Amino acid sequence: MIEVKQNNDEKHGSFEAFIDGNRAGLMTYTWAGEERFIIDHTEVEEAYNGKGVGKEMVLAAVDFARKQGKKIIALCPFAKATFQKNEDLQDVVV
Repeated sequence: MIEVKQNNDEKHGSFEAFIDGNRAGLMTYTWAGEERFIIDHTEVEEAYNGKGVGKEMVLAAVDFARKQGKKIIALCPFAKATFQKNEDLQDVVV
């Protein structure tokens, strides 16, 4: 099971994914004003490639955006591709 934890401050934040207590991935973002944030980087540890770690972090970002009434700008190629492939996530994309 993948557990995703969020770290957030006034300018930056991240979503970290863990599997069995081991860090499996990291997705970073930067705030662009108060209403939106930019996903700028996603990385998955090699041992966890193909296990859905990246998508789980994107889903956590979408959940956060929906709950907080924020929008997402996806500059990271992985996040951008994930949004393009999943129409049900596009409501939070700028």
